Amino acid sequence: MARSESSRQATGDPAWIRRSLIALAFVWLAAVVVLPLMAVFTQAFAQGGGAYLESIFSDETRFAVKLTLLVALVVVPLNTVFGLCAAWSIAKFDFPGKSLLSTLIDIPFSVSPIISGLVFILLFGAQGIWGAWLSSHDIQIVFALPGIVLATLFVTFPFVAREVIPAMQAQGTEEEEAALVLGASGWQTFWRVTLPNTKWALMYGIVLCTARSMGEFGAVSVVSGHIRGVTDTLPLHVEILYNEYNFAAAFAAATLLAGFGLVSLIAKKAVEHGIRRQKILSGEPS
Repeated sequence: MARSESSRQATGDPAWIRRSLIALAFVWLAAVVVLPLMAVFTQAFAQGGGAYLESIFSDETRFAVKLTLLVALVVVPLNTVFGLCAAWSIAKFDFPGKSLLSTLIDIPFSVSPIISGLVFILLFGAQGIWGAWLSSHDIQIVFALPGIVLATLFVTFPFVAREVIPAMQAQGTEEEEAALVLGASGWQTFWRVTLPNTKWALMYGIVLCTARSMGEFGAVSVVSGHIRGVTDTLPLHVEILYNEYNFAAAFAAATLLAGFGLVSLIAKKAVEHGIRRQKILSGEPS
């Protein structure tokens, strides 16, 4: 209580300013988050519960859900491995090109997903750089599952690395050096010292990566070809239904995306709670 009171006094702001800012934040969240979500669920049930269930359990919607989950199951483990390797290299070692590697990890944050999807078309499309070779070997990348996976991988690969790198840098190298002196191998040091100390950052990055991979639209839209029942993930399926003026089915499918987002949010809050608890137990400021 004393710490909370001192924090309020340190701002020097009158109570009415604090309350006004809090009220403004809630009003803004209601306008841009709560009301749109309410509109989605209202439209989804506009034709009744029977129509909603029929849309949810239709063959096309079930395929879109399966494809979305399949892409996430492939992308998230790969990006987790990449993120751990990149974080360990950047945080624990000095090598030529270290700054370049750190910069390249941020490329998906600065490049439009649509541009990244277009790059894969230029590389693997029928008229692309490797298109003729792929066609001669009967290999399909774009307008197929591999293209969707590649596009999603590119868009999401910074998330795990960017969460784990600061955690490993803050950890330092003293514990790893002590483990090596005591006879542990590099692999044992990583699994028993480095990884446990960064587990919450790793879990946080995995949650963010999973949420983005399931909700990615731009890059996947370019490389998928919008082939119904073949390459349409759940976000693309929502767009197809909406463009066909099948609004109830489109909003019904959108509620599934909202449900995935809610699960990701709950997981995110659980990880944040674990991080705060770890800081309290270790005596760090929260």
